[in-house]
Amino acid sequence: MKKTAIIGATTNETRYAFKAAERLENYGHKFVPIGIKKGKVFGEEILDLREKPSINDIDTVTMYIGPQNQPEWYDYILSLKPNRIIFNPGTENCDFKVLAEKKGIEVVEGCTLVMLGVGNY
Repeated sequence: MKKTAIIGATTNETRYAFKAAERLENYGHKFVPIGIKKGKVFGEEILDLREKPSINDIDTVTMYIGPQNQPEWYDYILSLKPNRIIFNPGTENCDFKVLAEKKGIEVVEGCTLVMLGVGNY
């Protein structure tokens, strides 16, 4: 399975980023949680977004931070060289979408949870 970076990862079980990690885990997808909160999600340490950790072989980035908080991370997220970025509901960002598409990255405005549930992830 291809590796997914969860931007905005959290240990808070009520948040959709946590639910995405759970669903990715349940469906056998490798994931890398990245956020500003410390802790582990399904055995994976949350990497500190502020440190811009170097990660290889990212296929998909799934966004769980709002568009107002995304600009400082554009370059970092693009440096991961994902094949696809999923803008989950509430994270849609036209400016970032254009930047990603110019780099040849597929942009999906959708819900990771739904996509996994219906089998088109």
